[in-house]
This record gives sequence, C-alpha cells and structure tokens, in this order.
Amino acid sequence: MQRIFEYSGTMDPMSDDTRVYIYDSTLRDGAQTHGVDFSAADKAAITRELDAIGFDYVEGGWPGANPTDDAFFRSLPETTRGRIAAFGMTRRAGRSADNDPGLQAVVRSGAPVVTLVGKSWDFQCEVALGIEPAENVRMIADSIAHAATVAEEVMFDAEHFFDGYKANPGFALDCIKAAHEAGARWVVLCDTNGGTLPHEVFDIVSEVVKVVPGTHVGIHCHNDTENAVANSLAAVRAGARQVQGTLNGLGERCGNANLITIIPTLMLKMGMTTGLTDTDLKGLTKLSRSLDARLNRVPSKEAAYVGERAFAHKGGLHVSAVAKDPKCYEHVDPDSIGNKRLILVSNQAGLSNILARFDEIGMEVDRKDPRLARLIELVKEREFQGYAYDGAWASFELLARRMLEDVPEYFKVDSFRVIDERRWNAKGQLITLSEAIAKLTVQGERNMTVAEGDGPVNALDACLRKLLLPYYPQLSDLRLVDFKVRILNPEAATAAVTRVTIESADGSGVRWTTVGVSENLIDASFEALSDSINFKLHRDGATV
Repeated sequence: MQRIFEYSGTMDPMSDDTRVYIYDSTLRDGAQTHGVDFSAADKAAITRELDAIGFDYVEGGWPGANPTDDAFFRSLPETTRGRIAAFGMTRRAGRSADNDPGLQAVVRSGAPVVTLVGKSWDFQCEVALGIEPAENVRMIADSIAHAATVAEEVMFDAEHFFDGYKANPGFALDCIKAAHEAGARWVVLCDTNGGTLPHEVFDIVSEVVKVVPGTHVGIHCHNDTENAVANSLAAVRAGARQVQGTLNGLGERCGNANLITIIPTLMLKMGMTTGLTDTDLKGLTKLSRSLDARLNRVPSKEAAYVGERAFAHKGGLHVSAVAKDPKCYEHVDPDSIGNKRLILVSNQAGLSNILARFDEIGMEVDRKDPRLARLIELVKEREFQGYAYDGAWASFELLARRMLEDVPEYFKVDSFRVIDERRWNAKGQLITLSEAIAKLTVQGERNMTVAEGDGPVNALDACLRKLLLPYYPQLSDLRLVDFKVRILNPEAATAAVTRVTIESADGSGVRWTTVGVSENLIDASFEALSDSINFKLHRDGATV
C-alpha cells in the first residue's frame, strides 16, 4: 500500500528505528467508561480480536481487583502476535515487594507482561500517599525489580508524570530512571489528568529521551482537552516508541487516546511501522464497529478514518472533483483502513452525486436520460418538505428506482389504525399498551389483522409483519435497530412537522436507513417503516 506522506521530523535521538509498539488498555481503562461493562467472555473475545489484527500488548485488567478480572486471568486466551499484560500498583509503603498481597496477585497472575503504576509527582506522594518522595522512588525500584524476577516483561506507568515534571522535573525523572534501572522494559509517561498540551508533551518527552532511551519510553494520554491523539503523536515525534490507548477512545471522564485514530496516522502519515501490516490496517473499521456492537453502542458516524461520514461527500462540486481524483477531498484512501466512500444525495446534490450513487448501488442509467433532471428536482422539493436523503439512502434508492425502473408493489395499505392505552391494573401497576389494526392488499388478496406492541411503532411493525410474512418469508430476519424523531418546526409546538428516521438490519449484517415526514408522528413512522420493508423485499428479489 502506498504511503500518503513520509514523515521526516525528529526521531528517537538514540535510534533511527521507526517501530512503534501499540499497547491497548481497553479492557481496563475502557471499562471505566460510564455505561461500559465487560464480562470475562467479552475480555477474552476482544483480546483475540486485538491479537489477530497485530496489537503488541493487550492489558487484560487488574488481577485481584474484581471477580471478572480474576476469571479472565484464570483462563487466559491464547495469543500468537501480541502479549497479555496484567496491571497493578507498586508495593505499598511499609511493605516489602514480596510481602505485598496486591503486588503478588499481579506478578503471579500468569500474564507474560506486568505493568505497574506508581506516582511520579511529589505532590501526589505527599498528599495522596502520605510518604516522602524518596520512599516513593524506592517503592518503584523494589516493585519493578521483584516483578522482573517473575514476569517475562515489566513496564512502569509513571502516573501524573507531566504534571509532576512541570512541578519538579528532577523528581519525575528520578522515578522513571529508577524503574528503568530496576529492569523495566518500558517507562510510560502518563498525562493522567489530561491537561497537557501537544507542545508541552513534545518538549518534555524530548528531555526524557536524553535520560531514558526513546526505545524504552511510552506515552499514555487522557482526552480531557481533546488532545490525547495529538499528544500521543507529539510524544512519538519526540522519540517515544510505545503508545497506550483504547479502542474508540473509551475511558474515564473524556476518555483515553483513541488507538483507532492513532494507528493509521502513525502508519499512513508519519511513516512509522507497527505490529499491524497493511492488510491488518484494513480491518480497523471492522474492529471499531465490532466493539460498539458488543457494547450495544451506536458507532460515531463522524469518527476519523472509520466513521460512516469520514469519507462522505455531499456538495456536487466535491463529488465531481472526487470522481476525477479522490485526493481532491480525501486525505487517505478509504480502503486503506477498511472504510468506504459515501456519496450523499441532498438538496445540494447535482448530477455527479446522483450518478455516483447509482454506481454504488449498481444502477445503470444513461446520463442523458431526461428523468434524471426531474429526479434531482424531486429530491430538492422533498428535502424542502423535510426529508433528508443524505442520511436515508435506502429511501432515496426506492425513490430513484420507482422513477427510473419498475419496482413491484409488494403490498398496498388500505388503512391502519393505532390505539394507545394507559391504565392501572388491579395490583396498582401502570400498564401502557399499543394496539395496531391494519388492512392490506397483498398479491390481490385483502387481509386484516391486529397486533400489540411496546409503543405505536412497535405495534404497527408487528401488525405489518404478521400480515406480510406468509407472503414474504424473507422478512423473518428484518429488525429495527434505531428509531429517531426530529421536530422540524418547533414553533408549531404539538402541531409541528416531524421527521422519523429508522435504521434497519437483517441476518446478513446489512444495515439501511429510511425516512418519513408528516405532521402526524405515526404517519411519518409508517412511511419510514414501509420504505424499510419495501427496500428489504426489493433487495432480496421478492416477486409478487
């Protein structure tokens, strides 16, 4: 794969090596994200995914801290490319390293790598730990030396390093020198509070690598100023050769450095090498979305490199330029990280957008076809009414195919009615129930049925499926995965026009989005739901 740009800035002054080691802490730091909870099985599965794609280190958690981490370390998954790390603290004050239960739980966990965290800010030693700075240095040295007699590899996370360095550089450097001299393969500089800026990181790391070789220095950044990625890259530029972070930037408060962004930037922008090959790099988009799916989170559409909109083009001028040469508006090839270009159709669209979209969906249309001009005008008219096709490409595809091709009428809705009921039962419990009644004509036959659901849209969906499944069994794996409502003219209050967007999926893993607009929320929902069903039937080649 061709590099977009070879970085020629400052490298490690003690080595011209461009190898950067990737250390993932998703299973520990990421688990501190609000609403995120990993089971032992989740941790094992994610570890295997990270190992398969080429991450160098996977931090499994903190042995002895909780039952989930204990279960993970009792049955460590096999790895072939990366190494599992156990995380813990240096020994406590007043105890020897071999007589500290917490330290022993980490060192004896069975993980080939042990990562120990310790203070590197004298303020923290005195206030948080209540010890003299000199004792803190001894705690670091003793713990690292002891761990090195058991584990295959030991590293030291210098907590609050950048704040500590700015307050007392001599003490901060003493902490990491003690760890390095005691046998730490890596000393990792932590921006624990996330308040350091890129220029500060570069200047401080540049001084650190004069004391500890850059090939033994790592960086661990938090994202409290939205600079975690920039800070990590600044550290690499200054000579650090290990980067710690999490998938999708998970982490406490504002999150940790996002490895999904850092890795392609290192490889495609800075000319660095990692444990990932160019083929592995193409799996980053899948890896990012796989984690979100496991956590039942909606992937960020705006995420750099891997987001659905990362290579989305809306303006006609942009689309025309991209068609001639993608470099006009794309900083890397979407395929290099497993993403794809997305041509949006909207009221800003021109012929280039429409034709590019047709190419993507496999529609062959003569660019001189006079109906194309009418289609462009229709899109603009409908977007004026409130439709948004740039986020609902399935509805646009149906609109275009109905104008330019023959799309079968799979069913006709003669009428439907939705009733909501809210009551208290005999036990004093609040009961809310929706009931939908629909009359449809399908393949010349009139049908009527009733279905209940948790809300009017769910009831209507159940009612339509109940009627259609006997005719179209391919609808059995259709499911609604997201439902969004937007008020288009809030000044109209309860009489406002609403836009409903529905995201659907099926057993093949394909997802599509449809849209409906109406002053009636249920009617708008029905329109989006109907489009979703029709799209699924047309895509699957259903016949009437």
